[in-house]
Amino acid sequence: MTDPVQQHRPPVAAPAAVPPHELSRRRRLLILAICSMSLFVVGIDNTAVNLALPSIRAGLGSSLSQLQWVVDAYTLVLASLLMLSGSVADRIGRRRVFQTGLLLFGLGSLLCSLSVSTGMLIGARMLQAIGGSMLNPVAMSIITNTFHDPRERAEAIGIWGGVIGFSMALGPLIGGTLVDAVSWQAVFWINLPVVVLAALLAALFVPESKAPHPRPTDVVGQLLVMVLLASLTYGVIEGRNLGWTSATVLLLFLVAVLALAVLVRYESRREQPLIDPRFFRSIPFSGAVGAAVLGFSALGGFLLLNTLYLQDVRGYSPLHAGLLTLPMAGVTVLGAPVSGRVTGRVGPRLPLLVGGLGITASGLLLTRLEASSSLWLVLLAYVAFGVGFASLNAPITTAAVSGMPRAQAGVAAAVASTSRQVGTTLGVAVFGAIVFAKVGADFAATFAPATHAAWAVMTGSGVLLVVLALVTTTAAARASSHRVAELAGP
Repeated sequence: MTDPVQQHRPPVAAPAAVPPHELSRRRRLLILAICSMSLFVVGIDNTAVNLALPSIRAGLGSSLSQLQWVVDAYTLVLASLLMLSGSVADRIGRRRVFQTGLLLFGLGSLLCSLSVSTGMLIGARMLQAIGGSMLNPVAMSIITNTFHDPRERAEAIGIWGGVIGFSMALGPLIGGTLVDAVSWQAVFWINLPVVVLAALLAALFVPESKAPHPRPTDVVGQLLVMVLLASLTYGVIEGRNLGWTSATVLLLFLVAVLALAVLVRYESRREQPLIDPRFFRSIPFSGAVGAAVLGFSALGGFLLLNTLYLQDVRGYSPLHAGLLTLPMAGVTVLGAPVSGRVTGRVGPRLPLLVGGLGITASGLLLTRLEASSSLWLVLLAYVAFGVGFASLNAPITTAAVSGMPRAQAGVAAAVASTSRQVGTTLGVAVFGAIVFAKVGADFAATFAPATHAAWAVMTGSGVLLVVLALVTTTAAARASSHRVAELAGP
C-alpha cells in the first residue's frame, strides 16, 4: 500500500489530519518511533542525572538534602500530574499536549544546564517534570489510538517497553561519558536536540486525536494528591535537619494524613473520580500499587546511594561508575521481556516472586558493604537487583488491570504508573534520610557503614514483595477483583 504522505505530498500540517485507521503501516511505525523518542530521552535523563549527583554537589556546593531534592523534585511533580495530563490530553488533543510536554521538558533541561545554584536547578527540574508528565502517558494514548489491530498494538507496546530498558542501559554510560568529558551540565544538553526533533516530527506526522467521551477534570482531587505527596516528601527529607519532632515536620505529616482522608472521602462521592477508592477493594489492584511503591522505592534509594558510594567513597570517575552499573542495566534489558512473556503465560505470581527474591538478595549482600569491599560483592548485588527489578513491571501492570472493566483499565494502569513515581520519590527521601543522619564529617569513611540500615529496609521491601506475590494471586484475591469490576462498571 502506498503511503498517502508519499503519494500526495500535502501541505506540512495536513498529514496530521489523517484519521488513525487510514494510516499506512510505515506511518504508524514512524509515529511509534516519535513517541519512543520521548520515552528514550526521559529514561536517559533520569539515570544520567543520578550519575551526575556527585559532580553537581561539587560544582554547586549542594547539601545532601538538596541532592535528594534534585531527584525528588522531578519525580514528585511527575507523580502528581501524570493522571491530570492524560485526562487533559483526552480532552484538548493528545498531539497538542505531547508537543507541549516536549517543549517544556526541553526548556526545563536548558534551564537545568544554566543553573548557578542548587535552588535554580531544583526549580528547573520541576519544570522538566511538568513537561515529562505530558509525555509518557500521552504517548501511550497516541500509540493505542494509532494501532487498532490487537496483535499489532501488542507488538508496538512491546517495542515501547523495550525502549525503557535500552535507555536505562545507555543512560549511565552516556551520562558518565558526558560528565567526564564535559561537565554535569552536559547531561541536560543531550535532551535539547531530541525534544526539538520529536516536536517537529509530531507536528508533521502524528494525527491529532481526542477521546470521544473524555473524563471530567478533577481539580479538587488533583490538588489533594499534590498536597499529600508534597507534604509527606518534604517532611521525610527535611526531618533530619529540622528534627523529627519539630512543629514543622509534625505539621507536614498531619497535613499529609488529612489530605489522604479528605481525598478518599471526596473521591468516593464523585461519579467519575480521579482515583476511584473502590479499586482498592480489589486485592490484586492494591497489591500492584503496593508492589510498585516497594519496588520503585528500592530503585530510587539504590540509584542514589550507589552513585554516591562509587564516586565519593570509592573515588571512581563518572564514566567508570556508569560502566559498573551496566551489569544491572543489562540484566534489566534482557529480563524485562522474559518477565512479560512469563506473566502472559502463567500470571503475575512467579515474576513477582522473582522480583522480591532478587531485591531481597541484593539488599542482604549490600548490608555487608564497606569502603573497601570487593567489587565482586558490589557487582553481584547489582546483578541480583537487576534480576529483581526486571521482573516487576509486567506483573505490576497486569495485576493492576486484572479483572477491571475495559473502560476502567486505563485508569487502573495510570494509578499503577503514578505509584511507581511515588515509590521512587519515597525511596530517595527515606533511604537518604536514614543514611545522611549517620554520615559523619569524614564522608568517605562513614558513608558505607551508614548505608547498612537503608539496605536492611530494602531487604524488607523485597520480603514484602514476596508476601504480596503469594497473597494477591490466590482465588480469593481474584474473586475480590471481580467484585470490584461489577461495582466499577460494565
